[in-house]
Amino acid sequence: MEGIISNFRMSRHRTRHYQMIVKPAESHNLESAKQLIGSKVVWKSPAGKEIAGAITKEHGRNGYVRVLFESGMPGQAISNKVEIYKEHPTTV
Repeated sequence: MEGIISNFRMSRHRTRHYQMIVKPAESHNLESAKQLIGSKVVWKSPAGKEIAGAITKEHGRNGYVRVLFESGMPGQAISNKVEIYKEHPTTV
């Protein structure tokens, strides 16, 4: 399944570079987002580097999820596609 990175997880005074808000392609409500918790996520940079993460929680009621990545994400990742694996992928 694919998803699109929407933005960093932010508050009024702080941006969390390890956490991103992602809109999965097949998630349209809160219930479908809850089913994705624990899934693995991989973002591939234009240079070929892969950064892996995991879905930790739903975000809002429109199907968005919070993803905790293993390292800080660059700003170029916003509006890029990520791969979502419900089972543990062999590449990560």
